[in-house]
Amino acid sequence: MSRSTPSDLTDMQRLEAAADHAVRAIPPLWPLASSVAVNPFLGQAGASLGQTGALLSRVAGSPVTMPRSWYREKISTGVISDADLIEAWTRAPTLLRPADLSALKAAPACDVPTPAALPTMADLAAAISGIDWPGLIGERFGAWAGGYLDEGQALWAAPRGMSAYSAWRAVATHDLTPEIAGLPGFALHVSQAPESAIAVIARVAARLGLGPEAMETYFHQMLMTLGGCAQYARYKLWQAELAGSSDETITDFLAIRLIWEEALFLRYGPDLAGDWAGVVEAHSKPVEATPDLVVDAILQEAAERSAQRALAMMFAEASQPTSDDRPALQAAFCIDVRSEVFRRALESVNPQIRTLGFAGFFGLTTKHRRFASDVEELRLPVLLNPGVGSCSGGPELAPADQSARVKARATRAWGRFKLAAVSSFAFVEAAGPIYVGKLVSDALGLKGTPVPNDPAPRLEPALDLATRTQAAETVLRAMSLTSGFARLVMVAGHGANVVNNPHASGLHCGACGGYSGEVNARLLAGLLNDPEVRAGLKPNGIDIPADTLFLAALHDTTTDHVTLYAEDHPSAAHAGDFVQAKTWLEAAGKLSRGERALRLPRAADQASIPGRSRDWAETRPEWALAGCKAFIAAPRRRTAGKSLEGRAFLHDYDWMQDRSFGVLELIMTAPVVVASWISLQYYGSTVAPDVFGGGNKLLHNVTGGIGVVEGNGGLLRAGLPWQSVHDGERYVHEPLRLSVCIEAPREAMTDILRRHDHVRALFDNGWLHLFALDDEGRMAWRYAGDLRWTAMDQVDADELLPRLKVAV
Repeated sequence: MSRSTPSDLTDMQRLEAAADHAVRAIPPLWPLASSVAVNPFLGQAGASLGQTGALLSRVAGSPVTMPRSWYREKISTGVISDADLIEAWTRAPTLLRPADLSALKAAPACDVPTPAALPTMADLAAAISGIDWPGLIGERFGAWAGGYLDEGQALWAAPRGMSAYSAWRAVATHDLTPEIAGLPGFALHVSQAPESAIAVIARVAARLGLGPEAMETYFHQMLMTLGGCAQYARYKLWQAELAGSSDETITDFLAIRLIWEEALFLRYGPDLAGDWAGVVEAHSKPVEATPDLVVDAILQEAAERSAQRALAMMFAEASQPTSDDRPALQAAFCIDVRSEVFRRALESVNPQIRTLGFAGFFGLTTKHRRFASDVEELRLPVLLNPGVGSCSGGPELAPADQSARVKARATRAWGRFKLAAVSSFAFVEAAGPIYVGKLVSDALGLKGTPVPNDPAPRLEPALDLATRTQAAETVLRAMSLTSGFARLVMVAGHGANVVNNPHASGLHCGACGGYSGEVNARLLAGLLNDPEVRAGLKPNGIDIPADTLFLAALHDTTTDHVTLYAEDHPSAAHAGDFVQAKTWLEAAGKLSRGERALRLPRAADQASIPGRSRDWAETRPEWALAGCKAFIAAPRRRTAGKSLEGRAFLHDYDWMQDRSFGVLELIMTAPVVVASWISLQYYGSTVAPDVFGGGNKLLHNVTGGIGVVEGNGGLLRAGLPWQSVHDGERYVHEPLRLSVCIEAPREAMTDILRRHDHVRALFDNGWLHLFALDDEGRMAWRYAGDLRWTAMDQVDADELLPRLKVAV
């Protein structure tokens, strides 16, 4: 990984560039209200797994692969074959990889030490003073940041209008905790610091003797020590840049952290001069993979090739023949892996039911206002900006809207009264017995979270007919749904119904920005039921029969119950279709719950699943996307009737209908990238739970309304909780980088990669694997990087060489 800067840059430009690179190495963290999965290695997309391992080992002491014992078991049981190892070995750097297959197979027998980050000044000071300076810094920074970043949880909000750096200085100059702990004069030191964050960064870098080569990874390390707080600040920058502006919060956080380092250097520097010089020298060295890291990367790829062999065998099975008969029901679901189980169950109920997979925002990038609310919810992939606006209900519901707002204000006022500093004590004594009934009801799980059922949403402002028609055509072509419409076409978003779960939004639809998907589904159903839109589609080759009705639905992934929004478009002619659809959906839900019960701890049978959504002590109401390993964009017939065990994103795509491969480009640059974020978040939370995991759910406390801390204070924890990837005895998520399988011409995919560097980087550096399916739906070609492809059955001399060495 090159960290050099042009020689003609000034010292300040080099410093600013190093700080910017460090900032962009941090993954963003979305707030709890709309949390989405984020690739923790987002800032390392341009590096290989081995190089990333070297970097994260230096700045965070973080592994990037599983322990050697995990691979050792897979090799000993034959899950990872010699062929898998050989193929992975051929892709590794020649000078760093083991000499042959025997040496590679011997490597897992030797466990390697857990990576250790380079020490910070706080670490060195703690070692000689016996004072836990890293812990104190985390506790004081976390306490301040929780108030500064608060989004409505605090009863006494911190003052607004100041930069993060200025707000922190205002507090730190009156905080005597550091001085009591053993850092005299800290408040004075803060008060005498420069007024701007970048000036602080420049002064501290000079004082600590950081040259241009050392600054980038040292700054990166400083931000990593701030945990989820730095990641939330990175989110604020992400959102600002998406809107065309900027945000300096994360740069301010870097300056704040450096002030602590500077103060400790002034306090302990003379005793640490030699040690610190060694740290600076280590930060100055290029970030390069070691032989051990290369071995780990080879073993990881071998595990992934093992999974890909199983996937190829599935594709090699004969595809189901297609029927020209009109479907009894068509049901479009989100591509989420949880939908695969339900789709398969629904199709098994009646062979004439056909399901489709499409990104759960259904092509409508809306900023939505719920009924009686002025809050705009961005129900779209976080990679995009909203293209339309919508709201629930219309002017005819104004009296009900006003009444709901008054009720909501009263509820908020009552809640604040219960929690206020003075009234809270008297409230518990006086009103406690009144809550006995609610306490018993909640403890027994008698009530759950209501299903979203706002009045039907509408576009606001309304779109003209030409725009509506174009939007409808775009969505239908992207779904490969342009003919053969059933009488009833269900458009199903998804969400999760859980209680007492701060991470509830993480169980919702990632394509809808961490919200449930019923709003987008209802908007699309309304668009496609519009007679004027249908008339406009007909000249463009999309003729929707007059008796076809689009019906919005919401799939509850926790209970596998499907809510139909039949009231949005009442139709007496379809009353029988509604009844039949409900019967089929109930049967499919029972089958899905039965399959899921086999994986969930303490789930006796399918009947026990719904109760988990109402149990406030249940840490694993569902497994969400744990186990995800593949993304498939192909006609449904390639996977119909084949169990993918709820581990594959399924996107319907027929390249023969794709004019100019615009849909293919959309799939590769949006759903594939979103799926990679999900896959890599699960990967990071599994291989490095201490750095990229959310910790223990049993210890979580919500802070600022934006995130959780573990215990009663400290830094925000980002990533997935341990209970989301582990069942207490074994890993439930198998950390494998996603295999993307697309049935489309290789030339078209190559052209798209050539034009989208950020997507190409994911494949070129191994964060994703790409395969092309042939005309028979088999995995025929593997993307080899640098816009090259290799046949799946191709064996060249380089692959034969280690086999010969072993044979000899």
